[in-house]
Amino acid sequence: MAMADVTVMGAGAFGLSIAYACAARGARVRVIDTQGIGAGSSGGIVGTLAPHTPENWNEKKAFQFDSLIMAQAFWQGVQDRAGRDAGYARSGRLQPIADDRALGLARDRATQAATLWQGQAVWQVVPATDHTDWAPHSPTGFLIHDTLSARLHPRQACAALAGAVRALGGEVLIGDHAPAGPTIWATGYRGLLALSQEFERPLGNGVKGQALLVEHDARDLPQLFADGLHIVPHGDGTVAIGSTTERDFDAPDTTDDQLGAVHARAIAAFPILKDAPVLERWAGVRPRAKSRAPMLGPYPGKPGQFVANGGFKIGFGMVPKVAQVMADLVLEGRDAIPAPFRVQANF
Repeated sequence: MAMADVTVMGAGAFGLSIAYACAARGARVRVIDTQGIGAGSSGGIVGTLAPHTPENWNEKKAFQFDSLIMAQAFWQGVQDRAGRDAGYARSGRLQPIADDRALGLARDRATQAATLWQGQAVWQVVPATDHTDWAPHSPTGFLIHDTLSARLHPRQACAALAGAVRALGGEVLIGDHAPAGPTIWATGYRGLLALSQEFERPLGNGVKGQALLVEHDARDLPQLFADGLHIVPHGDGTVAIGSTTERDFDAPDTTDDQLGAVHARAIAAFPILKDAPVLERWAGVRPRAKSRAPMLGPYPGKPGQFVANGGFKIGFGMVPKVAQVMADLVLEGRDAIPAPFRVQANF
């Protein structure tokens, strides 16, 4: 493989992971971010890496499955090179089952997962009595337990990626610096708005999210999902609770009263968190492409430039595979990006 000089604009999850993948293959990389490492939505606190349901299989679900399976080795490699923890653990997830119809659907999905997940993870229906101390209330007395879901600590993960890039000889620069050579634009929701303006059509936008971090040590327990909330235990003795979805917002970097309702719902669903002190309230804007899938590939009309954006709620879970296919494309000219993920899919 020929050496390549690569500039990545954006030090979030996609930008840093692509820079790491390129550097690991011997390329000289430079990451530039005007605001800082993980300054956008990648600097959040939730960090849930959860799969789509194992049914109606398509390219997006297959891509995500591959990425979640790759994650253990990917993040271990990042940690080894950076010498710091990314907070990754494939800890699984528990979900309540509301009624008999949902129970039948969950069992059907368990059967499909046995094939679609290729024996590398399971989606199973288990008695709620198997998880008495750390589980959501389930009206049917059964829970969905999947072993594919994982978690990481977003800020720790971004810091570890930046450390790994530097350990491989790359640069991570903060401030205004001009790109040079092949350039990958991984600039979050502002990048999607800029693309929309450039091409005079809506290609993507930002969706505000908010989350809470509380002090409760459940580091070895699975994440939980109930009442639309993700409850994610981190390895540092904290638990993240998130998140809201707000399409209309005036102050994207400030929290508002919606978090009070989120906290109340979390306590109602998981009373064990009632007395857990709130450590942090977070708000940020996540980039969502028009197609709702990641937007990857050549920048239309600009040879030698590329786009990697639109991670939205599944960005960190997609990171290992996104990094791989973008490094393939930029360094080797090998295009393995699924059609639904291509920039043109949003036109």
